[in-house]
Amino acid sequence: MTASTTSPHDDRPAPAFFAYNGSTWKEVAHLLVNLPIGIVGFVYAVTSLALGVGLTVTIVGLPLLAVALLGARLLGRFERARARKLLGVRVDEPSRMPGFGGHGFLGRLWSSLKDPVGWRTMLYAFIRLPWAVLTFGVTLVGLVVLWPVLPFIARGLTNVDRAMVRGLLCPSGELERRIAELESDRGVVVDTAAADLRRIERDLHDGAQARLVALAMGLGLAKEKLLEDPDAAAAMVDEAHGEVKLALQELRDLARGIHPAVLTDRGLNAALSSLAARCTVPVKVTADLPTRPAAAIEGIAYFTVSELLQNISKHSGARTASVEVWRAENRLLIQVWDDGRGGASLDGGTGMAGLADRLGAVDGLFVIDSPVGGPTTITAELPWRERTGDTAAPRSSLRR
Repeated sequence: MTASTTSPHDDRPAPAFFAYNGSTWKEVAHLLVNLPIGIVGFVYAVTSLALGVGLTVTIVGLPLLAVALLGARLLGRFERARARKLLGVRVDEPSRMPGFGGHGFLGRLWSSLKDPVGWRTMLYAFIRLPWAVLTFGVTLVGLVVLWPVLPFIARGLTNVDRAMVRGLLCPSGELERRIAELESDRGVVVDTAAADLRRIERDLHDGAQARLVALAMGLGLAKEKLLEDPDAAAAMVDEAHGEVKLALQELRDLARGIHPAVLTDRGLNAALSSLAARCTVPVKVTADLPTRPAAAIEGIAYFTVSELLQNISKHSGARTASVEVWRAENRLLIQVWDDGRGGASLDGGTGMAGLADRLGAVDGLFVIDSPVGGPTTITAELPWRERTGDTAAPRSSLRR
């Protein structure tokens, strides 16, 4: 009697039969090593959790617990590898710890303590020990007394092991992880929006509002002098006219900082060319976008390039720069290059960390390649979302 074959994509073992084949010996080996590994896992889980929880009254308790959960991940990786090798169970590896749901030590600590993969592995280590004792005893007796039917016994016992691996060590906890990341991203978006509102309020108060107050006072004085000193009144009105022009320019700049009209009317190609024209460094813009993305994605792309070009003007010492924008499948890619002095980084104090946070909040990426001495290449990636009522956006290549 021979064993039936399985599909290469099916990790269910072939049916057991009365002969000892390679699969049977692997299952027997798995059951026998369950005990020593189960003891190690149980001791690790009990000791680390006891120490971590017991020391929470001190400053080392929670960090120790976070380290214990990280160690549990390593234990889970070993158990998944053992299940693949001996039981043929193909379980995907969970993703690495995310970029930590918060800033600073406390944010990283809280993210580690909420890691669902580590907690599932701890639970696995707890319940494995009694099962390991049982399977070790049954398998050992079976080798001596029940060896004719041991393949069926081993199959039944290892099927329970397979179910435990799939239930507790598979990356099903990623949903909880994704929820935690979205909560963190929502906090970034809220903080960013609040900062933008404070900036707009400050610009209005210190700029256009102050200028309009001065304008009102000047016109009031001109009105008083209109009869007794027409020449002085005319000079004051002329000065007020200049103030009106400056106030209008400040309001236009403020409106452009909120959402530029050229972006709304003509799309990202024209808006980026307008940014390049205002940069103090010659900038070549190449945009290959047959259609326009959603307004929110278009806005994020615009302000990302705007801030990067401002950094080039202020900090890079570059002679030339370039901006390339294109679509690759369901992603919008932006690459900004300059031949300046380089050395840009997320912690360099030039707003790079804020840009990375903003892009991360919408499932984007932000990568810096800036060796000391240059050149600097910054790549940003955003999800592509279609705009309702898409219009064509022809390829443009303009130089300031």
